[in-house]
Amino acid sequence: MLGVVFGVVLSGFAGRAAALNQVSGIDLSKAFQTSSGWRFSAAQEPAVADPIFPGQQIPGPIHLCLRKNAAGPCDARILAAPHPSFPADAGFWQPHFLREARVVYPNGTSRPPLLLVQTAGAPGADGDQLIFTQILAYRRDLDQFTRIYGRTTGRNNNQDVRFMSSGPLAGGVISAEPTENSPYAFWITVNRLTPGYTYEQVLRYRSATRYNDGNSLAVIDSEMPNIQRRLGLWKDGSPLPLPAPACRKPRLVKMELWCD
Repeated sequence: MLGVVFGVVLSGFAGRAAALNQVSGIDLSKAFQTSSGWRFSAAQEPAVADPIFPGQQIPGPIHLCLRKNAAGPCDARILAAPHPSFPADAGFWQPHFLREARVVYPNGTSRPPLLLVQTAGAPGADGDQLIFTQILAYRRDLDQFTRIYGRTTGRNNNQDVRFMSSGPLAGGVISAEPTENSPYAFWITVNRLTPGYTYEQVLRYRSATRYNDGNSLAVIDSEMPNIQRRLGLWKDGSPLPLPAPACRKPRLVKMELWCD
């Protein structure tokens, strides 16, 4: 998959600050109990010409910033390209949409949190977008944030990257990405958080869910019994792991969950 790189607000960018609209600001110092006054921010430029459709506009580029203190520069190492093979001037890297930016607690509020950030690039001619999900951990010994998870996907083929906030997989990240050959299904990948606050892959398999099979559930939801069984977290005969909202008619069809 292609990648999206975050635009970085450097200290020299301050002269253009008046033209930016802040779309997110998170004080990280309290939640992470940082040694310095760390803060995350996202600022957006005014709308720009749509590169695909003449005469139309799209939201302007978003500049993301992790700043150690109010006067310091943004930490460019954290927001660097997730894929090193693309040239630095590749415009499709730059995010135009901030899908979410929030502090998450993988092990409850009494344990260290993580910073979850997801952005999307400019839409393509077919409406597809490059979506980049990253998770950052605070390293107290270094007084800095480090990216411990990063994944890029598209959007048009039911791709999904989901941080699990509750349940037996709490703190983990599940991704669903389409296979490239028949029978068309999805690659399901599960990464779990280690005690040292890194992510490691613990599962990858070809889904029971088929592309465009008529199931109204998101792929990760339809695969949840399959995922949990493969990880020893669910057994046949136990209550099914169901999504919210309510699943009206839960049933398994060849290990694929259906609700209608």
